[in-house]
Amino acid sequence: MPDTPILELENVVKQYQAPDGSAATPVLRGITLSIAPGESLAIVGPSGSGKSTLLNIMGTLDRPTSGRMLLEGRDLADANDEALAAVRNRRIGFVFQLHHLLPQCTALENVLVPTLAPGATRRPADAEADAHRLLARMGLEDRLTYRPGQLSGGERQRVAVARALINKPAILLADEPTGSLDSDTGGRIMKLIEEIKTQHGMTTLLVTNDDKTACAADRGLRMKDGRVEDVALPVTPA
Repeated sequence: MPDTPILELENVVKQYQAPDGSAATPVLRGITLSIAPGESLAIVGPSGSGKSTLLNIMGTLDRPTSGRMLLEGRDLADANDEALAAVRNRRIGFVFQLHHLLPQCTALENVLVPTLAPGATRRPADAEADAHRLLARMGLEDRLTYRPGQLSGGERQRVAVARALINKPAILLADEPTGSLDSDTGGRIMKLIEEIKTQHGMTTLLVTNDDKTACAADRGLRMKDGRVEDVALPVTPA
């Protein structure tokens, strides 16, 4: 029997209602998509095509207006916010374009945040050792005690990637993970993501307009006007 898809979207629609109650604006228009465990996808498309909205729904940060999303065969439609938060912390890692680091925390403390959630089972010393190793792989071993305001944009991005990987998630969702990095550093980050993907069977979904990053994926998806289609790699935005 084939593996159960790690993520399934069935006719997912997302609309946003205007504050004045006028006609809703459609963002996702009936997306049906199946993603296998361990698969890597590169998602490309112009601004406003729905890429970030799709990532937010797949990451349980947002709910579809209609349609279903299943995570590892489980329909999350009736899950409450607490249950969804637990799913995110245990199974999903996020890399956001705007980083969303805690300004009052050091780089090391930011990476450790996901390990502090209720239900965490790892010993604090083990989590800290993992955080040290990840930050060293990012070339940030001399920035452990720096706060986000003391880091460059590229350094903040690397801290965000380390934070997303600290819990060895089943799924990594990344919005332009190498967008603010030079080519050498970006290559190093993608190599690390690929190593963790191979070691732990991690599924990766990367929004990117970088051909080199896209070509490292197993499959390319193009979004346009709230719809998605498979495309051959290498991919370039339409």
